[in-house]
Order: sequence, then structure tokens, then C-alpha cells
Amino acid sequence: MTGTPSAHASGGPLRVGLVGYGLAGSVFHAPLIAATEGLTLDTVVTSNPERQRQARAEFPDVRTVATPDELFERAGELDLVVIASPNKTHVPLAKRALEAGLPVVVDKPVAGTAAEARELAALAEERGLLLSVFQNRRWDNDFLTLRELIAEGALGDVWRFESRFERWRPKPKGGWRESGDPAEIGGLLYDLGSHVVDQALVLFGPVTQVYAESVVRRAGAEADDDTFLALTHASGVRSHLYVSSTAAQLGPRFRVLGSKAGYVKHGLDPQEAALREGARPGPGWGEEDEALWGRLGSGESPVTGGGDAAPTVPGDYPAYYAAVTKALLAGGPNPVDAREAADALDVLEAARRSARDGVVVTL
Repeated sequence: MTGTPSAHASGGPLRVGLVGYGLAGSVFHAPLIAATEGLTLDTVVTSNPERQRQARAEFPDVRTVATPDELFERAGELDLVVIASPNKTHVPLAKRALEAGLPVVVDKPVAGTAAEARELAALAEERGLLLSVFQNRRWDNDFLTLRELIAEGALGDVWRFESRFERWRPKPKGGWRESGDPAEIGGLLYDLGSHVVDQALVLFGPVTQVYAESVVRRAGAEADDDTFLALTHASGVRSHLYVSSTAAQLGPRFRVLGSKAGYVKHGLDPQEAALREGARPGPGWGEEDEALWGRLGSGESPVTGGGDAAPTVPGDYPAYYAAVTKALLAGGPNPVDAREAADALDVLEAARRSARDGVVVTL
């Protein structure tokens, strides 16, 4: 590597190169990096002149370059590379970064297959470098609340976990996320499915069986836009997971049933909407109005007043990059290890096979 000594070596903030400035890069990664003590957004890679202007307007000190090659030419001046480019580029760019001696954060899904994810994890271990996957919805308000309720024993033994990530988008937007080309790794199974499967694994552990139904419903759509997964965990919990762009009426985000009580929560964590609107982490970040709190109880529907309001823990996306910084500077744990992401990809691959062949897949 060439260039000036890294900021890490000189005691300054870690300099971050961000590849991609579309939705993931501009809405999630750049603002969260900039808000994290110990990090500085050094370079944004995008070939789109309008996005380059946008990046410089939002972060006046940032450099913009058109290609990853230009970024890697300055690898010696960087301390971390964040990959927020289209899914098909995740593996080759992560590999280049690791081979250049740089720690890497990759947006989900880290790869198209579990085998590729494990190969990247092995390369990172061989080089002694951090490879972390941006599974930001582990820091959603509802997920953090549910983890606390389970840890406290408020639900008793959890029997069934229902998780919905539904939208009403009757007309396809187009672009690589909705492409039917397998090389693009598009479709909801690998997009929103990466989130709901990851959350189920974090909460309830390894999966032994997978059944899925995956449909392309919208005229002109090429990739799955309405998918259901049924997971059997080794722990005995059953997870029913729904991801859809065609839900005219949205179901509860979570419905979790246990031996003592159930928890029902509607609505999405507010952090993405806040980031899209230009808000930035600070006092009160991630807090939710009491009217939106979920309900905890038994024997009656929350719609008719059953159960008690369960205070929602504030969402905390900034915690992800704070943990990455601690891992790099103080040897703290990787917030989302690539091997965990590979386990989720095992489930996604099994779901794709199940939906295609109409079978239950045993892992």
C-alpha cells in the first residue's frame, strides 16, 4: 500500500472509504459514519455526478472518486472500507479491500451464497482483519424491546415468532433490486428477507427445517415480491416470516406467542424515515411515541384493549458503527460476524430451493 500513514497509526479518527452512494450509502452509512465518534468519512465512491455533488453538499470535507480503483490506490490512507454498492459487487469489492489490508463493513446480504460468505470470512481471518455485515435491524426499536422481554421471561417459553416486513408498492420501481437476473441477487427474499431471517436466528438460534412460498405478483415485476418463510428452530420455536411489496393492508411487525403471554407490535422503527428526512443522531434519537408502543398480555386481542402497553426501547442504529470503531481501536467484538451472515444465507438458499421445488428443506 502507498500513501500517508493511516489515521489509526497517528491517533486521529479512522478514515472511512464508502463505496456506493445510493439508498444504502447516502441514507444509512454516510450519516451514521459521520455521527460516530472516532470515524471520519474520507472518501465516497460513485460514478454518478449528481450523487457526487450530493455527497459534497452533505459532507463538505469528503473526497469523491468515480471508481473503486481510485479508492484502492489510496488504501494506505484509509482505515476502513464500507461497501454499500449493488449486491453483485459485494464479494469482489470486499475481497479487494481485504487483500489491500483494510477492514471491511459490507451491507447485507454480504454475498449471494453462504459459501462465498464463508470464503470472505476465512480471508478476513487469515489477514487478521475485521469483516462485519451491516445488519442494522438488530438495532430496531421493536427488536431491542422483544429481546428484553424474552430475556426477562415476560413471554415465558416462546412458541411462535411472526415477523412481517410488508409494504404496499403495487407498481415496480425497476432497477437491480427488482431484476430477475440471478447475478443481481435481487428480490425481496435476499433484501428484506436478510433482515427477518437474521433477527429470527439471533433470537431463537439455528434452524433445522425451512419451508417457503415465493411469488412474483406485480405485472412487469421480475423478482419475488411476495414471500413467506416457515422456519423450525433447533430450540423448538417456529418462525413465520413475511416479506412483501404487495400487502394492501399491513399486518403487525411482530406477533410473538409464548407460554405466559404474547407481544404484538405494529409499525416500523422510525430511524430509517428520520434518516431519509435528513435527521441525524442526537438527543432523543430512536424514541417512539407512546401511542405506538406494542401490547403485552394474554387472552384478548390488543385491538380491543387486551394486554398492557410495553414501552418501546429506543432504536439505536448508531450503536453498530460505535461497535465497529471499538472493535478496530480497542479489540471489541465484531457487532455482526460474517459467519453469522453465512448462517442466514444458508436459510435463504434453502428457502429459494423450497419455493422452487415445493419441498421442506432440512439443514
